[in-house]
Amino acid sequence: MGGRWVYTVKENPNGSKTYKARYVAKGYSQVKDVDYRETFAPTANFTSVRTLMQLAAQHDLILHQMDVKTAYLNAPIDCEIFMEQPEGFEVPSNCNEVLVCKLNKSLYGLKQSGRNWNGLLHSYLFENNFVQSDVDNCVYVKQIEDKMIVIVIWVDDLIIGASNDVLLCDTKNMLKERFKMKDLGKLSHFLGVNFEQGIGFVKVNQKKYLCKVLERFGMSDCKPRSTPSELKVESNGEELVDSRTYREAVGCLIYAMICTRPDICWIITKLSQYLSKPLEAHWVAVKHVLRYLKCTLDYELRYRKCANGLTLIGYSDADWASSADDRRSITGYCFSLSKTGPLISWKSRKQRTVALSSCEAEYMALSATVQEALHLIQLLKDISCEYQFGPPMIYGDNQGAIALSKNPVNHQRSKHIDVRYHFIRTEVNSGKVVVEYCPTADMVADVMTKSVTKVKLRNFKNFLFGQ
Repeated sequence: MGGRWVYTVKENPNGSKTYKARYVAKGYSQVKDVDYRETFAPTANFTSVRTLMQLAAQHDLILHQMDVKTAYLNAPIDCEIFMEQPEGFEVPSNCNEVLVCKLNKSLYGLKQSGRNWNGLLHSYLFENNFVQSDVDNCVYVKQIEDKMIVIVIWVDDLIIGASNDVLLCDTKNMLKERFKMKDLGKLSHFLGVNFEQGIGFVKVNQKKYLCKVLERFGMSDCKPRSTPSELKVESNGEELVDSRTYREAVGCLIYAMICTRPDICWIITKLSQYLSKPLEAHWVAVKHVLRYLKCTLDYELRYRKCANGLTLIGYSDADWASSADDRRSITGYCFSLSKTGPLISWKSRKQRTVALSSCEAEYMALSATVQEALHLIQLLKDISCEYQFGPPMIYGDNQGAIALSKNPVNHQRSKHIDVRYHFIRTEVNSGKVVVEYCPTADMVADVMTKSVTKVKLRNFKNFLFGQ
């Protein structure tokens, strides 16, 4: 296989720059079942990171971060691979023949390197009595009596949460014995997200990242807007715009939405449906979002200690037949571990099938909400083994969908609903979740299903961000 030098300039959180050179393999030339087999390697779900932040605020966990230096080079290679010698470091043979290098370790650029590294790190943590979460394979927990250590892994970046300094130092030393580690100290900047921890609180924001996004697309001095979107996004028969720039902008906004900005969840989901052929109206909508972010750069998730303990609360909503293109509905849900917020999980997505009534659309949204609730329950049990969480309370604003979730009725208007959505009844009847009615005026998940007014956004802001 061939190889090449790759040069990058990495900007550090303090503004300084690091110049890096790395020799990488030309992995695109690999042949399946010859040069590699399996390639999948997991990364942590950001919901797990936010959940850890709420638990850290509640139970006074110490949050630190570490980075593994040249992580992939630690993992043994799983196939026999030969590579060209790196340019500038060639070793000639005694008989003028061309020499190549046989790989003993995984190299950056190979398709299987990420998987090999993840497998090596998993084995090492397992040897040191860490238990892997069943629902997020990049979350590892170690319980020592009433104390715990939690490690969240994103390839070679690690967040470590510990009950005290002794456990934190022991964990760091354990990792340093096996790998070359960079100790970055207190958690402050992780994957473009800023963290601040104090007594009884953890703050999470992306102000620096969003400023760079505004600068990148020439919106640093734009006129701010108070809402993320107008009422109408669809457009027909208008002139096409540069699809590459549009995809880059939407991609940047997707990352902000996934990490810290639930308030732009619906509009970004909507704009993501036009990535192949964006029209002028869609680009105007993207700039509207950027202008809204300019107005709300200081918004941040604030996780605080709850005097009454943690309780999982969810909101489920749907916007029936909202798509003018295919008449499919929008599912929206959000979850918090506190009655006052902020959110730890949120989602807005188009439903797979066309709903024939608002009740059916709400019922399908409730199905997705219950699935997420079960995921969060298991995650909380994996991280906090000694803490007992009651059944989550899920609120919906459709009486018909709530009745359908509790009673096995078989009416003409509901008998066609797919059995994949009826599992809600099993979960409700077994007591794993509790579904209750919530007035539409108090439905926080409205933000995830439609364009909302400035007044409604202001009313829900405290619960969304915990401010």
